[in-house]
Amino acid sequence: MTFDTVWPRTATWTGGELHLGGVGVRQLAHEHGTPAYLLDEADFRARCQTWLDALPGGDVHYGGKAFLCPEIVRWLDELGLSLDVCTGGELAVAQAGGMPPERVVFHGNNKSPAELRRALEWGIGCVVADSLTELTRLAALATELGIVQQVMIRVTPGVEAATHKSIATGGDDSKFGFSLARGDAARAVRRVRDEPSLELHGLHSHIGSQLTALDGFAQAAARMAAFAAECGVTRLDLGGGLGVAYRPSDPAPTPAELVTVLEKETGGLRLAVEPGRSIAGPSTVALYEVGTVKAAHVSVDGGMSDNPRPAMYGSPYTAVLASRASDAPERTVTVVGKHCESGDILVRDIALPADLQPGDLIAVPVSGAYQRSMASNYNHVPRPPVIAVRDGLARTIVRRETEEDLLRLYC
Repeated sequence: MTFDTVWPRTATWTGGELHLGGVGVRQLAHEHGTPAYLLDEADFRARCQTWLDALPGGDVHYGGKAFLCPEIVRWLDELGLSLDVCTGGELAVAQAGGMPPERVVFHGNNKSPAELRRALEWGIGCVVADSLTELTRLAALATELGIVQQVMIRVTPGVEAATHKSIATGGDDSKFGFSLARGDAARAVRRVRDEPSLELHGLHSHIGSQLTALDGFAQAAARMAAFAAECGVTRLDLGGGLGVAYRPSDPAPTPAELVTVLEKETGGLRLAVEPGRSIAGPSTVALYEVGTVKAAHVSVDGGMSDNPRPAMYGSPYTAVLASRASDAPERTVTVVGKHCESGDILVRDIALPADLQPGDLIAVPVSGAYQRSMASNYNHVPRPPVIAVRDGLARTIVRRETEEDLLRLYC
């Protein structure tokens, strides 16, 4: 297995059974149930190191929105990565996991006064300001607390990324940041410099997610570098968004290829990047049990509550029979979930063995990013656990929700 494949690097097949981290999926299903997210810890850590190696003179901030839990925070801290968060909830997870506050960056287009206060009182390293209203709040809070808060200005560079419109964030009509073209970003920079309780740490931009073409990154980097020169700023955070292969045929640029493009456009500026999907995504496999088999549909015990991306974006995935070998001819089916929605589709038009039967296990790779973090309790279905596997051992890092968890919320 290599970095570019859809399977984690420890994935092996023995007698037709998928093993991750030295543990077979039949054992994992027996001990932890299904559906479940199986996270290859060695793969996750190796992908973090690949980003650190690609940008030795810069900063790597893991994009916590992709997937975050306290154990992940501990891994990031051990490896020397920083962390970006975008809500008070993600901030709480960063605190629970023991991440040093100076290595946390706080994003978000509508941070509440309470969230900002909590971040500043904790000693957060940097706040990425998204509006003049936020700058006013920040300046007042920092003055009250008697501190000088480091701030980055989020700039909308006017780059239309080649991705789904729902995850494109760099165009002039984006809800995020200050427009470069309209002069809003320049006004925000002046505002920070006029506030004695704020210090301009650098500039930030992010043009979108799941980008597999690098020309948009290059265009944004060039515009941001030019603006940095105008402002006399030496730090650029160029966000995340590097795409991954969800199917074996999909393109998947490497971190080194992206950094080469960014460095070419930005000269000697100190760079930061925010990979999330490219670390968490390929490190994790979703495991399901087949419940019913029809002519055109295979139903499993999960669905859109644990992976809403196909319903939201039409996101493509692949899937395999993971619990046994089969010599049966393949037939094309659609893997669907158990929810009361016709759009509850996990994998559309996938070739699977014709002898697939209830009780078989199906594995869906590249399931670590924006699945557990976007999971819901639709139809009152408890969310799956996250099981970390490494060196023949499996341990729960996010436990399975129970019906008792759901009922506890009701008054």
